[in-house]
Amino acid sequence: MARARDVLVRPRTPGGGRDDAQSRTVTDQAAHENFPVAPFFLPRAWRRDLMAVYGFARLVDDIGDGDLAPGGGDAARLGLDPERDGKDTLALLDALEADLYRVFSDRAPGPLHPLMRRLGPTVRRCGLTPEPFLGLIEANRQDQRVSRYATYGDLLAYCELSANPVGRLVLGITGTASPERVRRSDAVCTALQIVEHLQDVTEDLGRDRVYLPGEDMKHFGVTEADLAAPTGGAPVRALIAYEAERARALLNEGTPLVGSVHGRLKLLLAGFVGGGRAALRAVAAADHDVLPGPPKPTKLSLLREVGATLRREG
Repeated sequence: MARARDVLVRPRTPGGGRDDAQSRTVTDQAAHENFPVAPFFLPRAWRRDLMAVYGFARLVDDIGDGDLAPGGGDAARLGLDPERDGKDTLALLDALEADLYRVFSDRAPGPLHPLMRRLGPTVRRCGLTPEPFLGLIEANRQDQRVSRYATYGDLLAYCELSANPVGRLVLGITGTASPERVRRSDAVCTALQIVEHLQDVTEDLGRDRVYLPGEDMKHFGVTEADLAAPTGGAPVRALIAYEAERARALLNEGTPLVGSVHGRLKLLLAGFVGGGRAALRAVAAADHDVLPGPPKPTKLSLLREVGATLRREG
């Protein structure tokens, strides 16, 4: 999901027991994201639907990153044998895809996983299609097969799966999708994904993943050994600055999306754009040395960037 901390209204979930516990876990996770997930100022129906989509996105990412809660509970909820399949990422993703199709089917049995059952009413109410959800699953499958990207174009193709579906789902939930808005949204989402990759170079390398284009690393004379250093030398910082400018250009391309909508949705989208700009400012303030840890914007910096975005696009 887009990533910036904000106030979360904790949605009430019918039922009890395991479903409630899963819902509370997702809500707690959302509160620690870097960009607004379902801020308090949105209509209650939008907040509920955004949290349902976030629950799916978080589940698929946790499967892809191997970050599911221990014990195999999610594997069992997806109809798998926890002992045999609990750590088989591809089997888990296949089972999640099968459960997604149950969300879109009228036939019994319905979805198995509580987060997928929660997604069903949102899908029906908003007329969502399977494609964005399938894109997020495929991005995590790709993470199991591909750990390096040779060109910037290859990275953009990955972001088309891993990031752009999120913006399209937001537009679908709010009933504001149009070809031009989708194009602008894709630019913003890809930019946010690139910024996150820049912040998380060290963490990603620890997972044996590099999201900096190989052709750019070669151009700046950066090796993976350089990325594993405690701090970034001049070539690494020059590479990060170059990729940050690319992300900034994408944000600039997508920012008119904010001015194309009205009311509380404008504020939400300004939060996404402002959060990206604030993160880029934090990277620059660290002299583009991201290796010691992710440079994070302050809340004041975030608010300033959101305000500036609203003034530009008012």
